[in-house]
Amino acid sequence: MTEAEETYYTEERWHNWLSRVEEEDLDPENEDSARLLLNLQDDAAIAIAKIVSAYEDDRLDDDEAIDELERVRTIVLSEPELDIEDDAAREDKEMLVDGVQTSLVCVFYAAEEYIVAGAAEEVPLTEYVEAAAAAEAEDDMDAALGYLVQAGTRIIHGDELDMAIAEDLEYGLVSEWVNGLDSLQSAMSDPEVVEEED
Repeated sequence: MTEAEETYYTEERWHNWLSRVEEEDLDPENEDSARLLLNLQDDAAIAIAKIVSAYEDDRLDDDEAIDELERVRTIVLSEPELDIEDDAAREDKEMLVDGVQTSLVCVFYAAEEYIVAGAAEEVPLTEYVEAAAAAEAEDDMDAALGYLVQAGTRIIHGDELDMAIAEDLEYGLVSEWVNGLDSLQSAMSDPEVVEEED
């Protein structure tokens, strides 16, 4: 195993989280269940933040950082194969994991964009989110994702997104992606590994 694989993220780590998901009775309305899913998401966001930080510190060059992001993305966004006999229970849990993966899509794109092109234009982050919500209302999801990717590059740069704006969003892809940006923001400010045993 290379140093990079040890440092950032491993397939084993992701599968350990999925094993927790398999074992526990998950109800998104339940605080413990919600925390497990958030920890799953935050843990991957921390790996992404560490790759970006390594790039900023010149420990990874552009190509190495992009390759590492792609490796982690392949692990985290792969179709979850949960070993659960009850079809309904398995489908419910796969849907919850899919929600986490959807949130992280924006985080991966933001990290790649930051490495390739740097931070987006400095405007209040709420404006990016409002523009994304407006694009979603017009069914222009590419534009919506683009605005939030730009917001993500600003978060990596050090700007702070007031998450109160999330309360005004209709549930949909934009709200999922903003949820991912919240994890990115936490990871950039405190890139401590989430303990799998918690």
